[in-house]
Amino acid sequence: MDSLIGTYECKVDAKGRLMMPAALKKQMSSILQDGFVLRRSVFQKCLELYPIKEWQVLMQKVNKLNKFKKKNNDFIRRFTAGVKMVEADVNGRLLIPKDLTVFANISKNIVVASAINIVEIWDKDLYEQAINDAALDFADLAEEVMGQDDDYGIS
Repeated sequence: MDSLIGTYECKVDAKGRLMMPAALKKQMSSILQDGFVLRRSVFQKCLELYPIKEWQVLMQKVNKLNKFKKKNNDFIRRFTAGVKMVEADVNGRLLIPKDLTVFANISKNIVVASAINIVEIWDKDLYEQAINDAALDFADLAEEVMGQDDDYGIS
């Protein structure tokens, strides 16, 4: 799958359903019927939506961990906590389970943001706060993460 593109403001209905933005749905048209895995983010109070094939690739890596090491078992348990299979209904809506809604403080207004091969689902206020907080040191972060490799230079 190619990387996904876009950040979209959306609403969750009273039943906790998210209507996938049309532009994002179009990008995921070939995988929409396969289903998704929805999970808690490790680093932020948001949710991560994995196309099932992307999730399976990730689980192959996790499955290689030695399960006779306590830290690996602890990691697997916490990493998969709250993981849910979700499918788009005929109208292109995804039901966000209640426990994940609570975890991410999702109310009515949300942001659906592409993150390369997955989609993040944020409460709108928390998303704006995270972006604003990160903006202060983004230049330093960009230099540290991407500035080490001359392949990314402008020619």
